[in-house]
Amino acid sequence: MEQSVRGRTKPRKPSRIPGPPPPQASRLPAGPAEPAPEYPPRRVVRRIMVGLVLAMLTSMLTNSIIGTALPTIMGELGGQDRLAWVATAALLTMTASTPVWGKLSDLWGRKLLFQIALGVFIAASLAAGFAQDINWLIAARALQGLGVGGLATLPNIILGDVVSPRERGRYSGLIGMVFGVSTVLGPLVGGFLVDSPLGWRWCFLITVPLAVVAFCVIQFMFRMPFTPRHKPSVDWLGAGLIFSAASTVIVLISLGGTQIPWNSPAAYAMGAASVLLTAAAVLVERRAKEPIIPARLFRDRTFVLASVGSVAVGMMMFGLIIYMPQYLQMVHGMSPTVSGLMTLPLVGSFLVTSIGSGFAVSGTGRWKAYPVVGMVLCVLGFTVLSLAQVDPGLTTVVAGQILVGLGFGLNMQLLLLATQSSLPVRDLASGTASVTFFRNLGGAVGVAAFGAVMVSRLNSELAAAATAARERLAVDAANGTDSGAEALATGLEEAADSAQGSPELVHSLPEPVREVIVGAFDHAMQGVFVAGIPVAALGLVAVSFMRGVPLRGGPRRTTSAGEAVPGTQR
Repeated sequence: MEQSVRGRTKPRKPSRIPGPPPPQASRLPAGPAEPAPEYPPRRVVRRIMVGLVLAMLTSMLTNSIIGTALPTIMGELGGQDRLAWVATAALLTMTASTPVWGKLSDLWGRKLLFQIALGVFIAASLAAGFAQDINWLIAARALQGLGVGGLATLPNIILGDVVSPRERGRYSGLIGMVFGVSTVLGPLVGGFLVDSPLGWRWCFLITVPLAVVAFCVIQFMFRMPFTPRHKPSVDWLGAGLIFSAASTVIVLISLGGTQIPWNSPAAYAMGAASVLLTAAAVLVERRAKEPIIPARLFRDRTFVLASVGSVAVGMMMFGLIIYMPQYLQMVHGMSPTVSGLMTLPLVGSFLVTSIGSGFAVSGTGRWKAYPVVGMVLCVLGFTVLSLAQVDPGLTTVVAGQILVGLGFGLNMQLLLLATQSSLPVRDLASGTASVTFFRNLGGAVGVAAFGAVMVSRLNSELAAAATAARERLAVDAANGTDSGAEALATGLEEAADSAQGSPELVHSLPEPVREVIVGAFDHAMQGVFVAGIPVAALGLVAVSFMRGVPLRGGPRRTTSAGEAVPGTQR
């Protein structure tokens, strides 16, 4: 509209619409404006999600199913001293390979890399299922972890390609549901297969059909266009350095204090190597043409704080999932199946908030309050769990699991969504893979660190009990009495190795010795729960300082044929 001023026309200045700055207004280097991405209609997205959900269920199930079968596997293949490496090998390669999968998908295409990850996983699962000795199994598990690294990362990247950040919440809730279902089903299915005529080998083989179906679904349903680059530059040196640095850190934390004393040349050498490899990786990534983890990501506030929050979530989540069943079996005398069922409060509350917050965020686009409230719930949950020693029942354990599960559900996927929405499209894959990498790294560190706390406190409690028994024995000898101290002292010395063995072995010990060991384990686990409080507090500080910029995109209107109306999404 024009306004006449002394015979001349003067255009009216456009009004400024108040609102939050766009998410792209970060401190990343300015570049040419990127065109708004076009997303497929929801009916296509639903078909793609079938393959993604099957792949993620397969990858997560293989990690949770193995725990129940490990004692039987070790009994048949031998190599009890290398039991930890059956689990650690997969965790190590999964974590270290995560950012590499994300970057390669930028260069070679999402579909190709996703199918390569599925192929690696299928081959490794078959190799593990037919393993003839423990070294064969460890090597197969390491290869399996390599495939799982891609299957844990690429679905979130593909989801970012086909759904706008605003609508992504409703689909990310499904991913959270898959995590919860696999956590519950894993121990139950593992126990059933071990006790059935199929045997433990089907703990690995059962995931192969699911992976094959996922491969076929992605082959026929995922048709996003991709233009391959001419002679793409792959930063293999940076990938190798990142992989080596992460692997060294995980191995050091996993073995430190147990197989390798902290105050030893080997520990110092591995610590120095991890620092040097990390420094070398930073230098190479700053100069690489196509870096695996672009340095510019760390100039984005949302990415940095989401990564810190993801480390905290990984530490708490993996630590609790690993040690809660062990606590229930050792202290409360539950069977593996019953202890798996007793984690339902944790998983159920996680599903409620994961799915609920996803739909809520999709409706409003605002997400900031959910991670903050979630971290507060995690602090409260670990505080309640730390009081479990004074509660002879399970009320405190159940209440603590519910609080922590609610907190996990409000953080796990929303931190990833916030990161994807804040970064430009060119950094979507690298940013998603990097946040997932930090969460997995936090999980590996959390399992090792919480384990170190538990073992240290357990050994301290047992040493104190043995000292007290010897002192009572000296008093009995002086007074000519017999209070049973001699039998207790002898039993504790003989059961020193059994204290860290299977729950069945501990509960088969004589009653006085068993009571002391169970009490020591109960006290040691309280140290693990207490250690989770500062980790949750660190996550709370990180998410509190994140910018609450609404997610990009909005609800789409579709025609009766299901096609998206142009201009209704950004």
